[in-house]
Amino acid sequence: MMLPPVVLDGAGEMRKIMMLGAAAVLATGGAAGADEWGAYGRDPGGNRFSPLTQVSASNVANLKPAWTFHTGDISDGKTKAGGPRSGFETTPLMLDGRLYLTTPFNRVIALDPATGTQLWAYDPKLDRAKPYGDGLINRGLAAWRDPKAGKGACALRLYEATLDARLVSVDAASGQPCASFGEAGEVSLRDVARYTPGQYHMTSPPIVVDGVVVVGSAIDDNARADMPDGVVRGFDARTGKLIWSWEPLQKPKDATDKTWNTGAGNAWTVLSADPKRHLVYVPTGSASPDYWGGLRPGDNRWANSVVALDARTGKLSWGFQLVHHDLWDYDTAAAPLATTLKLKGKATPVVIAGNKTGMVFVLDPATGKPVLPVEERPVPQSTLYGERSSPTQPFPTRTPALVPQGQGPEAVWAVSDADRKFCTDTIAAMSGHTMFSPPSEQGILAIPGNVGGINWSGFAWDAGHGRLIVSVSNLPAKVRMISAKNFVKGDKGDLRAETTMQMGTPFAMSREFLRAPSGLPCIKPPFGELMAVDLDAGKIVWRVPLGALEELAPGVGHIAKGSIVLGGPIVTAGGLIFQGGTMDKTLRAFSTADGKELWSAELPASAHATPMTYEVGGKQYVVVAAGGSAKVDEEKQGDALVAFALP
Repeated sequence: MMLPPVVLDGAGEMRKIMMLGAAAVLATGGAAGADEWGAYGRDPGGNRFSPLTQVSASNVANLKPAWTFHTGDISDGKTKAGGPRSGFETTPLMLDGRLYLTTPFNRVIALDPATGTQLWAYDPKLDRAKPYGDGLINRGLAAWRDPKAGKGACALRLYEATLDARLVSVDAASGQPCASFGEAGEVSLRDVARYTPGQYHMTSPPIVVDGVVVVGSAIDDNARADMPDGVVRGFDARTGKLIWSWEPLQKPKDATDKTWNTGAGNAWTVLSADPKRHLVYVPTGSASPDYWGGLRPGDNRWANSVVALDARTGKLSWGFQLVHHDLWDYDTAAAPLATTLKLKGKATPVVIAGNKTGMVFVLDPATGKPVLPVEERPVPQSTLYGERSSPTQPFPTRTPALVPQGQGPEAVWAVSDADRKFCTDTIAAMSGHTMFSPPSEQGILAIPGNVGGINWSGFAWDAGHGRLIVSVSNLPAKVRMISAKNFVKGDKGDLRAETTMQMGTPFAMSREFLRAPSGLPCIKPPFGELMAVDLDAGKIVWRVPLGALEELAPGVGHIAKGSIVLGGPIVTAGGLIFQGGTMDKTLRAFSTADGKELWSAELPASAHATPMTYEVGGKQYVVVAAGGSAKVDEEKQGDALVAFALP
């Protein structure tokens, strides 16, 4: 459902906001009340906007811890039996007076939202000994209210997609599996071409539209060329029967088996929807492998895209590709945001899409055509053996780039002469240092890097001001291609780098954050930011540094502002933005008006999760998962779900 338009006066002050409360549609066909949080992004369109006002800009400084719940599900990744390292990335749901969350071990837990007391727990018995490429993580649940169930068992169902590729359905009242769904409450998601345990898994919640559970997948797309297909599937929400499946990668008509060998193009991140149009908006990642595309000629549609699928049939309604023939791991990592935007005074339904490049595309929800202009620009071409890079890439011409798109050695930032020399010499030796510089054996500066720009942290919508709220990372990566022959002879990449063979291709890949000996990035800070964007005016209204990098650069990280940001913002009608996501174990509240930080609280561990808010018993709570990262070894881990409220 599209949000109602927000009417602003000439000075930009809000005159009227049509409250979303009872109109906010749960992705189930039922209503989520103003005091609830019924989907990952609160509403199906992923606006992350709550109409609650009890906690406001005038009193948020008084916010105090209300309760803390410890899941007990934590793994340091040091033993095979314990599994890979865990990260606590869940965003809970609050429906029917209960709080529902997932853990890194795929357990589903129900809590009393006022006290944090556990009511029940469901354990799908995840095999933690498998080598899940993203670590032990899960971002949350979907919910569906069965119109035929009345008040009986499984009237409200919860759905989780597990790391070992299962889709489970649980009764929200009891925590028991819904027996009518698949076999004993679950269906297997492993029936895909080239399925490989540990390389094909699910980390983000499914979404439910028109009684259909839609689910994507996470794929370790750097391991080899012929990774599993990134199929998106729709299942009957009551029975678990497969209704449809959709393949994102369209093989060119002139391609042969010898010239076309790829997979992935998968939807690993959060999905969004427009129930009124019966559409699911699917953001897709790159085709495999990420950094060499000689066996996947052409644009690789519909990888690196936003596609709209009919939730009832899986038929492609439209698609828009944000990156052609991706060679940089520039996934469409943010959930598309479906809302209503005022453009030149006219209320205009839009879908807002963003990716790791830090660029924002504004599309028509019915056709996928750009509402704000986009142009194709020439980009540098690859000279790597067998590669056929795209001659152009799409650039929005009216919406501003949110992160730097290039940096030469002359623009190095450093805290010491030693750091400056290292950064300058390293960048000068590279073959390219702009956003679309093609990978090479000499090495490139990928700016933004594969974690930079707009990641799964995504967007929130400030309905009061009609602005896009987004958190970004400004972290370039050093990417180097290694010939398979040299890789076998012992060139395994740099010591701190992530290196993969990219089996089935002539090249291995080595990548790492470009950091000086001090541990700080070689780019001018801030390294992470929170910002408000006026899409109609085409400008960033305000931007503020977000977090610090003390964990990555002990002793000097405090000198520079900003952090890697993994975990997104939410907005409330109280004029507030709540944001975790940084490496400094802090949850913050900012003013929607000007970005001023109004409150912060130290957490047991970093909150690499998107917070949520609800009201119960006349009191508003703000809740966030604080568990550290599954991928950043320097960070302290945790298992705490922390709630804050006014005294």
